[in-house]
Amino acid sequence: MHRIANMLELAAAQRLDAVALVPGPNFFYLTGLSFHLSERPTVGLFPLEQPPALILPALEAGKGTGFTLFPYTDAAGYETAFQQALTALQLTGARLGVETRRMRLWEARILERHAPQAQLLPADELLATQRMSKEPQEIATMRRAVQVAEDAFRAWLPQLHAGMTEKEAAARLITALLTGGADSLAFAPIVASGPHGALPHAVAGDRAFQPGDWIVVDWGAKVDGYDSDITRMVTCGAPTGKLVEIHQLVCQANAAGRAAVRPGVTTGQVDAATRAVITAAGYGPAFMHRTGHGLGLEAHEPPYIMSGSGTELIPGMTFTIEPGIYLAGLGGIRIEDDVLVSATGVETLTTLSREPFII
Repeated sequence: MHRIANMLELAAAQRLDAVALVPGPNFFYLTGLSFHLSERPTVGLFPLEQPPALILPALEAGKGTGFTLFPYTDAAGYETAFQQALTALQLTGARLGVETRRMRLWEARILERHAPQAQLLPADELLATQRMSKEPQEIATMRRAVQVAEDAFRAWLPQLHAGMTEKEAAARLITALLTGGADSLAFAPIVASGPHGALPHAVAGDRAFQPGDWIVVDWGAKVDGYDSDITRMVTCGAPTGKLVEIHQLVCQANAAGRAAVRPGVTTGQVDAATRAVITAAGYGPAFMHRTGHGLGLEAHEPPYIMSGSGTELIPGMTFTIEPGIYLAGLGGIRIEDDVLVSATGVETLTTLSREPFII
């Protein structure tokens, strides 16, 4: 429960009276509980001065340990449960922190109905601040997520061959992840071959691998709630063509970004170190996205490693370094590693070679 206490301390500093959370990463982080975000509303209420309360479907009540419960049935509906909870916690007119990127307008309107004059205020930053620096057990879990993803990739590579479609390759990678220890996918894998690789977030399609192709593979595993996120290049036959040079350049940019990571450096400075390598070689416009993003309970979360960002790195932060160059009509190269800010510098959690993997 120390995480709830820490959140409430941050909430008090923002003059909030309570925080309301819906199912998702923040709720899991604080409580270890998972619920579906569905047509049956579930809301956790965390007041500063009283024990937390949970409004939830009666069929889920057995999971709500540690809360004052306000369950409802499908027949009775949820309105009375919300009214009882918000009245019991005396939240009429309260300053209520909510997740603006996750709470639906639906839950917000229910809260407003049963807590008249309450102000719903953004609480995203206080939750992000708490989650950015990972605790030792979180880091250990993320190491396992990286290991599962890397092992799945190694098991998958021998199955690939010219003529296989991106879609089939992606399906086989999903199978390797789920049979290799992943609880679920961190996200749908990207398998983008040939010119499709010029789209940073391409969707695996019916294009078949052809000799000479460079293939962008971006994948990750979710283990005990925590994600890994890795990108490597695969070639169909020996690496050839202009992308050989581009690949070397992207690897240099990746190394420069990782070398810049240490406590006290800003996320913007890390982005600048990565981007400078690519810009100096004349490919600046072809590096069309940020250098990286935070990683943990979500595949994309703060901090964001982007130009101009002033977020200072502190030990325990985990994020990606993933420079890329994308050339329309030719393809793309991206090399993505997961890194941990240590007390003195950086640890790269990913261990796979950055050289192209040949099929």
